[in-house]
Amino acid sequence: MTIFVEVVAVLLPSLDACGAREASGELLSSGMDFSIVARLMPLRLQLWSWNYEPEPTAMGPISTIWARTMRDRGHSVHVVTAHPHYPPGAWKQRVLPRRERRDGIAVTRLPLWLGHGTTVQRIREELTFSLSAALAMPAFRTPDAIVCVSPSFVALAPMLVNARLRRVPLVLWLQDILPDAAQTTGLLRAPAVLAAARALERSAYRRADRIVVASDSFKESLTRKGVPESKLDRIYNPATRGFVRRGDLNGSPRILAMGNIGYSQGLVELVRAYEASTVESLPRLVITGEGELAGLVRAEVRSDRVQTLGLVDESRLEAELDRATLGLVSQRSDIDEFNIPSKLMTLMGRGIPVLASVGPRSEVARIVEASGGGWVADSSRPEEAVRLAGEAAENPEELERRARAAHAFAQEHFSPEQMAGRFERLLGEVVSSR
Repeated sequence: MTIFVEVVAVLLPSLDACGAREASGELLSSGMDFSIVARLMPLRLQLWSWNYEPEPTAMGPISTIWARTMRDRGHSVHVVTAHPHYPPGAWKQRVLPRRERRDGIAVTRLPLWLGHGTTVQRIREELTFSLSAALAMPAFRTPDAIVCVSPSFVALAPMLVNARLRRVPLVLWLQDILPDAAQTTGLLRAPAVLAAARALERSAYRRADRIVVASDSFKESLTRKGVPESKLDRIYNPATRGFVRRGDLNGSPRILAMGNIGYSQGLVELVRAYEASTVESLPRLVITGEGELAGLVRAEVRSDRVQTLGLVDESRLEAELDRATLGLVSQRSDIDEFNIPSKLMTLMGRGIPVLASVGPRSEVARIVEASGGGWVADSSRPEEAVRLAGEAAENPEELERRARAAHAFAQEHFSPEQMAGRFERLLGEVVSSR
């Protein structure tokens, strides 16, 4: 087998594109592992993600790492994204599309109508990106496979049509279970709009060649909706800020909460409980980021126990990560778990033990408990998380032990290479099946 692979490696460069892809397909159909074939026949991949660098939160860093890592593995990547727009208020409106190259990757940016403060504005924002995508699609060359990130949810409609007309495999990379997220947070209430969203959701699941989800709870939710398990692949999101961790956790205890401040995090209740606690040894809670409920969170701050920094630049965020004794990951327990916060991977990758204020049966709780990399509190009782924060701050040996466990688990499960390898194998399977 090794000799056969080496012979093909010599012959493939002399084949034209069609012949090379035929040879690649024959190797795949013979049962050879695609990780071998991929080095012989790189793929032309198109990534549709409405968040991308330089956006510092949401899917921006994750999509950027995906594109770079797949490029480093020899594949050609074309990213189609929106003009930077998240977090809201940080970007200017742009009305014309633009093409650029970032780190050697072709990036096409499409316009959308900025606005995120109300339900109408959110729907309008997604609709204009969907329209931009539909108008731009005919101008793009046909790839070997399309990877489409959701959200944006509405943009799935033209994507399904495009993939079908071009007869190209479509992989849906699901980050939120929509419209579940909008329904449980109260953003979608109109029955007609909700019914239309459900219809698009069913169509996307049915027509996608494969669906990648970020957690096992995602898989369970989709199988309950009738999606065949054979169509689902669980691939963890990567740690987005590397695996360099500080040597110790000495210094003034600090808890870092980072990222979006929205409906699902329950930060308002946590900050209220933090300020009301009678525990004197509480570490300072430092909150970075913005979102729909950031103003309500700031309104709960009564003392220097809690510090809200808003959206910070790269150097300040790195400084806060270096100083953090604990990392806070919070999710309300009274709503269905429709996403897994990427901050969990970032904190564990940096060797910061996690205080998870979440539902006891959530994916976050399962990961923290399985790794031994932190503490889990029931988010229906925010005072429990406050109590654990005080106890952890008084036990530096246990903090250090759980920091090492978090770092080791992240290196094994949350590396970009691990994510890319699983994507590579999946993409090889869907391409060869066509």
